[in-house]
Amino acid sequence: MNLQQRITESETRIFKAVFPNTTNHYDTLFGGTAMQLMDEVAFITATRFCRKRVVTVSSDRIDFTQPIPAGTIVELIGQVSSVGNTSLKVQVEIYIEEMYSDVRLKAVHGSFTFVAIDEHKQPVRVLAEEIQL
Repeated sequence: MNLQQRITESETRIFKAVFPNTTNHYDTLFGGTAMQLMDEVAFITATRFCRKRVVTVSSDRIDFTQPIPAGTIVELIGQVSSVGNTSLKVQVEIYIEEMYSDVRLKAVHGSFTFVAIDEHKQPVRVLAEEIQL
């Protein structure tokens, strides 16, 4: 399997309904809740890509471009964007879908970096074998 196939096959999509217990006083999704969901999707994506233990080591710029109102559906999409020796970067986007219309907007975009680790929590190679580009 080449690198592009691994990236394609590890793409992760999760849907969630936004309920009032996850929203702030403006009836929009808490930013911290959005970031938690994004980190979870990024973790699943990274794990599916390399099939190793991974830990989040950083989150890069997270842009909130649209509020996410209660009563909507969100789709989170994670995709590997770069691969190093022991680390990989995952881009995550959140899209808002209105429940009773076809309206769909990109609301949040961010990047998360993971390091692959062994059972002693020491960094290991993300991919054991050489991958063809």
